[in-house]
Amino acid sequence: MSKSHNDFSDQELIAKCRKDDSKAQEMLYKRFYGYAMGISLRYCINRDDALEAANDAFIKLFKTIKTFDDGRLIKPWFRQIIVNSAIDNRRKNIKHLAVLNIEYADEAPADHNIISKITAQEILELLKELPEMHRMIFNLYEIDGYTHEEIADILEMPSSSSRVYLSRAKEKLRRLVKAQFYLNYERAI
Repeated sequence: MSKSHNDFSDQELIAKCRKDDSKAQEMLYKRFYGYAMGISLRYCINRDDALEAANDAFIKLFKTIKTFDDGRLIKPWFRQIIVNSAIDNRRKNIKHLAVLNIEYADEAPADHNIISKITAQEILELLKELPEMHRMIFNLYEIDGYTHEEIADILEMPSSSSRVYLSRAKEKLRRLVKAQFYLNYERAI
């Protein structure tokens, strides 16, 4: 009986992949597919783009796995590859994006009772409502922990632009929360 991808440690699979073992590559793919798609979906417009980015990331992983430092954990290293692949896939379309002007208005402070009831899935759905550049920078900064300088290098823009896009993303999210959750909350009272 052959072993499944769960029967090997990450290090064992990496060692086999370094020897171009296609079965080990398949096992590593199965092990990290969900992880790769979860990250890609946050950066891509649709599932097809996310799948393309995830598969590109696996190709890069297998091409560079021989240089992987055994002292590191594979997930953070692969996460970097996935994020870069997703951004590379989107970069070709960035120059075609229209920058939306957001009109700012004084907003009432958020009701923390409502905010605490919003699920992670609902937040991810709200992120899909953001313009692409806003969503990408929000993900890079708030979720993946990049600095504005790193984002500027990745997206080839001034770091001040990254700050502006992040600010606009947060403002748009505030408006979306208010529009989608406060109305339902007030109706429920």
